[in-house]
Amino acid sequence: MNNSKQQKPVLTGQRFKTRKRDEKEKFEPTVFRDTIVVGLNAAGGDLDAVARFLDVTGSRLDYRRYADTLFDILIAGSMLAPGGTRIDEADKTKVTLHCVFTTEESLPALRLYAQVFNKLIRRYKYLEKAFEEEIKKLLLFLKAFSESEQTKLAILTGILLASGILPPVILTGLFGDNIVKEGISASFAVKLFKVWMAEKDANSVMAALRKANLDKRLLELFPANKQNVEHFSNYFNEAGLKELSEFLRTQRSLGTRKELQKELQERLSQEFTIREIVVHVKEEMKRNELQEQAVIGLLWTCLMGAVEWNKKEELVTEQALKHLKHYAPLLAAFSTQGQSELVLLLKIQEYCYDNIHFMKSFSKIVVLFYKADVLSEDAILRWYKDAHAAKGKSIFLEQMKKFVEWLQNAEEESESEGEEGQ
Repeated sequence: MNNSKQQKPVLTGQRFKTRKRDEKEKFEPTVFRDTIVVGLNAAGGDLDAVARFLDVTGSRLDYRRYADTLFDILIAGSMLAPGGTRIDEADKTKVTLHCVFTTEESLPALRLYAQVFNKLIRRYKYLEKAFEEEIKKLLLFLKAFSESEQTKLAILTGILLASGILPPVILTGLFGDNIVKEGISASFAVKLFKVWMAEKDANSVMAALRKANLDKRLLELFPANKQNVEHFSNYFNEAGLKELSEFLRTQRSLGTRKELQKELQERLSQEFTIREIVVHVKEEMKRNELQEQAVIGLLWTCLMGAVEWNKKEELVTEQALKHLKHYAPLLAAFSTQGQSELVLLLKIQEYCYDNIHFMKSFSKIVVLFYKADVLSEDAILRWYKDAHAAKGKSIFLEQMKKFVEWLQNAEEESESEGEEGQ
C-alpha cells in the first residue's frame, strides 16, 4: 500500500509532462514563427546575416516539422492560409518586411535570395523535399499574389531551376485550372523560362524538360481552346523565347511521327492498298504539318520492318527487291523533293550497313528505285559525290560506281544530242 502511494507522484509527474508537451506542441507554430520573424527583422536587409541566422537557428528549432511555415515567411513574409492569403497581415509584429516578395524586382537581388535558400538546404538537407512542396504550393496560390510578387517568384524559381536546387517537376503546379484560364500560368512560365535560359542555356533547359516528361505537357499552360502549337509558338515567340516554341514543335512532331509509324505498321500488316495508305499519310501530313522528309524515313522503316527477312545473303536481296518493287509507288508518292530522296538514300545506306545480310543489296535497291521513279538521277549523283554518310561508304560507293558512270554518260549523251539538235 505504501509502495503504491510512493509511486503516485512519479505517475502524476509523467502525466503532467505529457500534458505539458501536448500544450507546447499546440503553440509551437506561432512560437516558431515569432522566432523567425524576429531574427529576419534583426538581420534587416543583410542577406549574409539572414543566412547565418537561419544556419544557427536550425540547430535549436524544428525546421523539419515547420518547414512550410519557415518557407512561407522567407518568401511571403508571413504564414499563409490555404489559397495564399497572409494569416498575420493585420499584426505587423508577426510579419517581416525582409522577404522575397518585398525585395527588389531584379535578377541580381533575387540571385542573392536564391543563395540564402541554397545555403539553407545544403546545411539542412532534409529541407530539400519540403522546399519543392512549398514552391508547388505557391504556384497553386499565384492568384492571391500581386503581379510584382508573381514576377519575383518566377525569377527566383528560374534561378533555382538553373542551379538544380529545384527539379523541373515543380512546374506541374502551373497546370491548375484556376491560374491557367486567367492567363497567369503562361505569363509566369515566360518570366521563369527567360531567367532559366539566361542562367543556363536553351539545350540544358530542353533536356531537363524532357527528363521530367514535361516536354509534351507545355501546351497545358493554356486553356483548352488555345492548346495548339500555333498559339504556343506565337505567344513564346513574342516573348523572345523562340527556342522554346521550336522545341515544342519538334517534340509534337516526334510524337506524331511515332503515332504515324504505329498506324503505318498496322496498315501494312492488314494489307491496306497502297492508294489507301497514301491518302491516309497525306491527310496526317496536312493535319500535323509534317514535311515529306520526315515521312519518307518512316515509310522506309515500316516497310523494312514488315517482313521476316531470310538469313541467307543470296536470297535476301531477291526477297527485298520483290517486296520493295511492290511498294515503290508508295515511296514515290513521298519522294517528290530532292531532300526527301536524299533522306531515303541515307536511310537505305544506314539499313544495309546495320543489317549485314543487306551489304550487297544496296546498289540493287537504288537501281530498282531509279527505274521505279522513286529516286532521280540528280539525287543519286549528289549522294555519290558528297551527300553520302560515313557508314560503309567505301563499299557502297564501289557498288554504285558502274551505275553512276552509266548515269553520267547518259547525261553527257543527252546533253550532246541536245546541242546537235540546236
